[in-house]
Amino acid sequence: MAISFSPFALTTTTTTPTATATAPPVNNPHLPIRSTTKLQLPNLTTTAISLAAATIIATSTTTVPPSLAAESYATYYGTAASAANYGGYGGNSDKKASAEYIYDIPEGWKERLVSKVEKGTNGTDSEFYNPRKKTEKEYLTFLGGLRQLAPKEAVLNNLALSDVNLQDLIAGADSVTSEETKDEKGQVYYVYEIDSASAHSLISVTCAKNKLYAHFVMAPAAEWKKDQETLKHIHESFKTVG
Repeated sequence: MAISFSPFALTTTTTTPTATATAPPVNNPHLPIRSTTKLQLPNLTTTAISLAAATIIATSTTTVPPSLAAESYATYYGTAASAANYGGYGGNSDKKASAEYIYDIPEGWKERLVSKVEKGTNGTDSEFYNPRKKTEKEYLTFLGGLRQLAPKEAVLNNLALSDVNLQDLIAGADSVTSEETKDEKGQVYYVYEIDSASAHSLISVTCAKNKLYAHFVMAPAAEWKKDQETLKHIHESFKTVG
């Protein structure tokens, strides 16, 4: 920003000599010469405020880069249909009305169609992935016939029995943490975080309607460091409904 000074900021006071008075010469070269010119400095407080205001205006009008813009999400409504009802409850079924759980999907993520075999073997009900980083994903598995959660350690081990990737992740983990939380309705959720040199995973498990639901969010370690804000959001968005 350029600061311009008023041409009147410098003023000079000049003494006009009279015609009738002649000052005698002063024969003392060692006396200092005192200038009658007065320099008026700008008001520093006013200038500082003006600079600050201009900075605020410039900052507020700056366009936010796309990488820093707020993430957009869509809500997925999962029905947790059995393998016998593969494909849902009919082509005209309203998934939102029959949903048993929900979670958020980041804008641009793609759905991977789950096969009937997967539904029947490990209970995978839905899965989405980042097409730019295909190993960055979220998915949900469920198991029927369970009224309540077992101890936290037992639940995680049982989940790993039908998930080879989870087995490998736990086996090579640097740390595995778990905690128990409750939602506004008092429903209990087990939350696990598994950290290893190769990957990072967040898992949320709960029981409702005689079913156990497990929501997984997984990413390679390098991508976790870059995208953990988004990954934590989708992890926290999971809950059962109905």
